[in-house]
Amino acid sequence: MTTRRREFGRLFARGKADGAGDPWLALCRDAVKDVQAVLDGMPSRNEREPIVGEGVGGDQTTAVDAAAEAAILTRLERLHASHGLDFHLVSEELGERDYGVSPTRTVLVDPIDGSLNAKRNIPFFSVAIAVADGSTMADVVFGFVYDFGSGEEWTATRGGGAWLNGERLGKVRPKEQIEVLAVEATVAGAVADKAVSFAGFAHRLRIMGSLALSLCYLAAGRVDAVCSLKEARPVDIAASQLLLREVGLPIVYADAGPFDAAPLDSAARSPVAAAGTQELCERLAHIVAT
Repeated sequence: MTTRRREFGRLFARGKADGAGDPWLALCRDAVKDVQAVLDGMPSRNEREPIVGEGVGGDQTTAVDAAAEAAILTRLERLHASHGLDFHLVSEELGERDYGVSPTRTVLVDPIDGSLNAKRNIPFFSVAIAVADGSTMADVVFGFVYDFGSGEEWTATRGGGAWLNGERLGKVRPKEQIEVLAVEATVAGAVADKAVSFAGFAHRLRIMGSLALSLCYLAAGRVDAVCSLKEARPVDIAASQLLLREVGLPIVYADAGPFDAAPLDSAARSPVAAAGTQELCERLAHIVAT
């Protein structure tokens, strides 16, 4: 490996204290451009919604999902080939793949979180990318979420804070009494099953269609709690959960083991719950799990 490639690899491996967020941020911003080009080339539902396969989790893969993932993977593959940067990839449709021999770094990619919104041209969907220096949720060191509707860029680095368009988050906190509960990963029947339980717990519900963005909204105090009513995959939450950690907000699995120890893999493990306090978070998790 050349000296330049070794230096590049070390830059991507270091912590935020000496600037590791910058090259990942640049890569993520390039990925946004790639996905935007895909969206521009598939402007309507007619191009975006045809089913072209099945993702590793069993969900149907639409044309826009496949094209967005392919564009990001091409960029990551170039990074590996040109700079010798090894990583274990976890991606929404593809599943898992190693780049290099026994990589210790994990990169998680959700090319379009909120696929239904994207294919119907509802402007609330995102790309989410997370980087970890190990194989568990606690190892995530960099998170990036970009909202294609609003153009908002959400970022976090471990120990370096959480940011919205360059402004540090944390000043505006969620309310301790839940006025707005964002419910995600749902079908109508699942909401109906929980509606009575939510009635005594939250004043208003919002079902917006992107779990990654809803968790970002919690980090900014725009909503007061978030839950999913079906199992969330690490690619759905790895980036945005780091924003929550960096502003001191809790997130838990509703019916799985400790959140921090959760593997960064392609499995759908448990619904998640997040809120302004640990007590509210655990109460919400109990409602979701029962």
